Amino acid sequence: MNRRNWIAVASAEHARRGRDHAGLGFMQVGHGKLAPLRRLAPGDRVAYYAPATVLHGTDKLQSFVSIGVVQRGEPYEADMGGGFVAWRRDVGYVAAQEAPILPLIDHLDFVEDPKRWGYKLRFGLLEVSDHDIHLIAGAMNASIRALDL
Repeated sequence: MNRRNWIAVASAEHARRGRDHAGLGFMQVGHGKLAPLRRLAPGDRVAYYAPATVLHGTDKLQSFVSIGVVQRGEPYEADMGGGFVAWRRDVGYVAAQEAPILPLIDHLDFVEDPKRWGYKLRFGLLEVSDHDIHLIAGAMNASIRALDL
């Protein structure tokens, strides 16, 4: 299987909503846009990074809040209420603890300049190496075996 790895970016509140959804979890990126979700495939691994606790929040949470595996099926629309319809993909999240990114900065392959480590995350979805997803999973105490299913 040609598995790819991703970091998705959202507020912790939004990432936790997808992780804690009854039944199967889900992910949304780019404020509900479809195009980024089309880049992912079933079996891909995704870790959610949250710069802040709430959307437009000023706190510096800067933590990984969930990690899981993209499930079978295509992106689909979901009514979020108030006239907002977002695109989603199903994700099987694994048990994990939230973990700050700062202790990992000097060890992540995608970070080219530790002084500007957040630069690549600003797009909301970033493909990363196996090394990076394993490092993140380890920091979150997530089972890499569960992520390899």
